Amino acid sequence: MTAGTTCRTTAAKSAKSRIVAVGAIAVAGSLLLTGCGDQRDNKKGDGGKKVVDAPLSDMLPTNVRNKGVIKVGSDIAYPPVEFKDKSGDTVGIDPDIAEAMGKQLGVEFEFDNGTFDTLLGGLRSKRYDIAMSAMTDTKNRQEGIDEETGKKVGKGVDFVDYFTAGVSIYTKKGEDQGIKTWSDLCGKKIVVQRGTVSHDMAKAESKKCKGGKKISIESFDNDQQAQTRLRSGGADAGSSDFPVAAYAVKTSGGGKDFQLVGDQVEAAPYGIAISKDNAKLRDAIKAALNAIIANGQYEKIIKEWGVEAGAVKEAKVNGGK
Repeated sequence: MTAGTTCRTTAAKSAKSRIVAVGAIAVAGSLLLTGCGDQRDNKKGDGGKKVVDAPLSDMLPTNVRNKGVIKVGSDIAYPPVEFKDKSGDTVGIDPDIAEAMGKQLGVEFEFDNGTFDTLLGGLRSKRYDIAMSAMTDTKNRQEGIDEETGKKVGKGVDFVDYFTAGVSIYTKKGEDQGIKTWSDLCGKKIVVQRGTVSHDMAKAESKKCKGGKKISIESFDNDQQAQTRLRSGGADAGSSDFPVAAYAVKTSGGGKDFQLVGDQVEAAPYGIAISKDNAKLRDAIKAALNAIIANGQYEKIIKEWGVEAGAVKEAKVNGGK
């Protein structure tokens, strides 16, 4: 506890005390610049609001810092990465990491729900400042290349990588039908979320199938719809990123609906997508991520969600291949 200080000076009583008075005024001036100034800075700011300790605020673009908000495009139906809880609040790994970074930057990360395959378009049109949605950092996305056609469809984006995850296959519990690898899916039906790495892998694997036994692929706006289809018997298998598949296996039907089959493959970084025209925001987010890694907040969040295997030790820009 710090004792209060009365910030005022005492005038000299006589001409003989001039030297003493000058010394007293100097000391009092020092108090005004130190003790009293510190108390003001640590309590209130303009308008009576609490001053937030945001050490990286100055790194942000001026317009973002002035708004106090970073708009985030996200497909909020991908537990445990981001999803709505029973109260309708957005929760998960991404919102928790974003909140911790926001404290470093002095802004709020405001999540805006959208389908996954529209997020980069929303970023290009400036609907969002960033996209954060378990998005795998790939060279094609960095360069604006369509994964399926190989054609350039946009300027591309920069990524700040914050997690690592592979892709997993899952089936109804007790009904793996001998599926252990992607090649085992030839002649079978798989459900996936549209525009994801799982979707791309299913299409690529289907081209390798022989004897006309292609993979039948049904894609959905979000992963929960794909899970519902599999649960009802409308497909042989589903695929999604390992943390999401593992969470579905653990929680759906109290752990009685699904099972993982085979090993996760194609481990790659998740990246926060940012316009290539916004290097200042990219660098600020990279610094904020490194700050929460250094202070232990990142590790705490990762452990709380049980996904320590995907933790990174430092933020990287465009680490995807």
